[in-house]
Amino acid sequence: MVLPQIDTLVAQSGDLKSELVAFAQSPYFARRLDARLDEAADRLGFLDEATVIETIDHFALQYRLANGSTVVERFVAQRRPPLPEDERAMLLGWRDVVEGIFEVQSLDRNAATLHNLLDDLVYRVHSNMGRRALGKLRKGIFVAARIVPVHPDTDAWLVSGNLATYRPSDGKELAQAAVQTLTANPQLLRRNPEMLRKGWEMQAEARADFIELFGTDLLILDPGETQDRLREYHRHRQDKALAELKGKAAAEARSGVPSLDEFSALPEELLDADTIAVICDETEGICYYADFGRLDALFADPSLARDRTYLAQLREYLNDGSVSPMAIRRLIQRHPENADAVFRALLHKPAFSWERDGEELLRRRKKSHYDHEPLPSVTPVGARLAQLLRAQRRHRR
Repeated sequence: MVLPQIDTLVAQSGDLKSELVAFAQSPYFARRLDARLDEAADRLGFLDEATVIETIDHFALQYRLANGSTVVERFVAQRRPPLPEDERAMLLGWRDVVEGIFEVQSLDRNAATLHNLLDDLVYRVHSNMGRRALGKLRKGIFVAARIVPVHPDTDAWLVSGNLATYRPSDGKELAQAAVQTLTANPQLLRRNPEMLRKGWEMQAEARADFIELFGTDLLILDPGETQDRLREYHRHRQDKALAELKGKAAAEARSGVPSLDEFSALPEELLDADTIAVICDETEGICYYADFGRLDALFADPSLARDRTYLAQLREYLNDGSVSPMAIRRLIQRHPENADAVFRALLHKPAFSWERDGEELLRRRKKSHYDHEPLPSVTPVGARLAQLLRAQRRHRR
């Protein structure tokens, strides 16, 4: 298939996007779209134009219907007359949405070159709203935007929805927002294999430091001891990092990092636990699990299953979507000879075998944990984002 020129594809995309938005706003989807708009409204029920545009765009391209399909997939399947192959590919390619905080690097007659602070990649971005849509951009300003591929077989991108602009002086505050976004959504790094590789390397180094300090990657402690050990660990990490810096760089790093108290603080819901497991896992990084000691005792001595509170705790771990399968595997690894007895008591299945049935049980009870490839829990940042963060710290001083 020979594709038209980029300008032609961008022009085609305008008409197709209009059709798609009309389809998404049709009566068939009204109830679901209205629910998304209600969720996006502020506490007084107010929606500004930019929020409405962004919500409809997300609904059209990314919202999952009951059968797992998206609105754009339904549109492509039902459109009459059927779309040509290149237009079908174009529309389906729009499911690959990049939401970012971008810095404008350059502009020309047809497009803007934008550097995404989140994934540290550069995108050449067009608009199907004509030159006026990009006319408000200037080199050095920042843009919060959603972009999609013009077509999957090109390296050109297209503004999708609203385009919010910010002054260069807003960069320091936007950098902090970018870090918060990355921390909450590490999957944003998937687009950049180099950043993803760096994240895994940083996580492996952090785990090696944990094991070096404590001689193990799993601690079971009371809440007070947990905070003491975390403080010790983060001091060890800070001292190691600062030892590699000199002069001004060391001074800046020392003044810019959070305090050890901030690093070692536990989520409030863990403070009332009898014990807390701190697991520095190879894949999942540092994780905390409340009352893990009770379960460890159960697997060490299956006769404790006669006390139903022990089984209730295990059942909660098994059914709680926030508890990773890793936590249960760790219990098995610590006491492999007792796994069958404990699960037979829990499930009332005398023939249960962990070796034969355990993985299927975890996949059934914790399906969401198997739906995506694992990501590092340590999130690296690109050079430009790091520069803006350093500028923010200097400004605070």
